[in-house]
Amino acid sequence: MCGIAGIVSSDDANQELYEALTVLQHRGQDAAGIVTSDGLHFYLRKDSGLVRDVFQTRHMVTLKGRMGIAHVRYPTAGCTSSAEAQPFYVNSPFGISLAHNGNLTNAEALKHELFVQDQRHINTESDSEVLLNVFAHELHEIGKLKITPEDVFRAVEGVHRRCRGAYSVVAMIAGFGIIGFRDPYGIRPLVFGERVHERGRDYLMASESVALDVLGFRRLRDVQPGEAVIIEQSGQLHTRSCVDQARFSPCIFEYVYFARPDSWIDDVSVYRARLRMGDRLAEKILRNKPDHGIDVVIPIPDTSRTSALQLANRLGVKYREGFIKNRYIGRTFIMPGQQLRKKSVRQKLNAIDLEFRDKTVLLVDDSIVRGTTSMQIIQMARDAGARRVYFASASPPVRYPNVYGIDMPAAEELIAYGRSDEEVERELGADWLIYQELDDLIEAVQKGNPQITRFDTSCFNGEYVTGDVDQAYLDRLSHRRNDQAKAKRSGQGSMIDLHNAG
Repeated sequence: MCGIAGIVSSDDANQELYEALTVLQHRGQDAAGIVTSDGLHFYLRKDSGLVRDVFQTRHMVTLKGRMGIAHVRYPTAGCTSSAEAQPFYVNSPFGISLAHNGNLTNAEALKHELFVQDQRHINTESDSEVLLNVFAHELHEIGKLKITPEDVFRAVEGVHRRCRGAYSVVAMIAGFGIIGFRDPYGIRPLVFGERVHERGRDYLMASESVALDVLGFRRLRDVQPGEAVIIEQSGQLHTRSCVDQARFSPCIFEYVYFARPDSWIDDVSVYRARLRMGDRLAEKILRNKPDHGIDVVIPIPDTSRTSALQLANRLGVKYREGFIKNRYIGRTFIMPGQQLRKKSVRQKLNAIDLEFRDKTVLLVDDSIVRGTTSMQIIQMARDAGARRVYFASASPPVRYPNVYGIDMPAAEELIAYGRSDEEVERELGADWLIYQELDDLIEAVQKGNPQITRFDTSCFNGEYVTGDVDQAYLDRLSHRRNDQAKAKRSGQGSMIDLHNAG
């Protein structure tokens, strides 16, 4: 998962792009980058690390110009090299920079095409560089010295013809402007807004609407599946659908986990969607265990708080904060090795004994992926004196890898893969485990926007909306994503305990 932003402003763009990235930091903590333009030149700064560490004053002053794009990244294949940091840049044609959120499912085939047919060289393992070169080639084929919005729309049409998978993109063309577009399924989010002032009108595109809110922009709408939005450096706005037929299928995991609760994605309030997830989960508990005997509901901070609070209200049970989080530890399922992942959970959370002692506790999390974190949290609750520990997930069992830009592990490293709910319950060590039903999750999100008739729910049911994902692809993905492969790439083989994976 990544966060992207692009701006055309009446003032220097560097500071506002920096602020947009800090708001989107939850979408990636591996690397950050900003590229700006004064109309003639590009000015780039990117590196591994958090936004606050990558950009110092000496870097910011070099980022000149009133338009730019920005990116925060975590790796979808485990690589943490600064060479993979975005945005990427090519000098031909015109000078183009691009940042991307998602994952191309046909990246390997495109690399071959780019080399053999388009005579372009790919210098990294990033599919974002592949996407950039496809876009650049399509623009080059137009064969004009000075391009128009019509030419750019044609180039995006070419990208849609060639690229498969999930991609939300912001790109910048020197001397022209900013372009944003989404894949024909709209799997990854992209929203744009405006800010009107006495000197004119500014435009901002970002992965989540919260970036617009913080910078004082009014949200106009989400970029539609297959649509391109062009903002010329003069401030002129152009939009067009660049596919014959789009099939709107946004990723439902955005609402479960990744997006901030104060964001709107595809006209759905993430906060309200999570409240409804709590409602649906409470209803299932009351159906399955009406005499549940729960004394207290405790969320696993931070993402599950909204669902947990509503669940507690619906059950008529006390809601308490039972874990204190160290906010300087990253998201654990992204971490490269199982032993490091296990160690980080104890560093990340500490239990407040008073909220657990002699109680039947219902712990609520947004999801259960590997199960590593959940096992340790359940044990922490027992160590804190809980009489019984129930565990609820606001989403269904994660049984399949995500191929559209979320670094979920190989299938065999998912705790629910090949296991029944009862087997997962025993593996976790919970006295009772309850998962959200998939239909209930879909209803909870869809109620915010009934126009969305289909979601990407592939990590729950194995149905990949783009229709091009087969077992051979999943096997290749597993080979790249499993802990052993990540350790080999990062040189951390000694830190991996494959026997305890999952």
